[in-house]
Amino acid sequence: MKNSLHTIGVIAVLSVLISACSSTPPTTSGTGTGQLTQGDDFSKHLQVDNPDLATKLLITDVKSRKTNQLLEVNLQLTSTYEKSLQLQYHFNWFDAQGFVIESRKTPWKPVELHGMQTTALRGLAPSEAVATFSVYVREVPKKAYKF
Repeated sequence: MKNSLHTIGVIAVLSVLISACSSTPPTTSGTGTGQLTQGDDFSKHLQVDNPDLATKLLITDVKSRKTNQLLEVNLQLTSTYEKSLQLQYHFNWFDAQGFVIESRKTPWKPVELHGMQTTALRGLAPSEAVATFSVYVREVPKKAYKF
């Protein structure tokens, strides 16, 4: 009886210690350094037209700040696919009413994601009027087409 009470006591103490170490990290609101917390949904920032590719990608973190009155974004794009992906991306910028800002159209940039890899994508808004963004990702065709 004494050993079983001792064992239960040890298990209770260990479970309290383990749960205390797994606290949720702090978050910030608005611009600044946000951290991923359970329930955050960054999918609103990701635009992928290929349904198969969309199941292989997700944004796991977004940080933003104002630099010289321009919105600067740093996001983590993560592959949930076990093989390499040859991709291109560009940022779309929107004003506070949701209209596209086209003062300087951003070019497509190449990025390769190896199996289950995460990479940082950085963008700087072309105008002070930018309030939000999305990142458009597409797969690079594996074969060239002749017309």
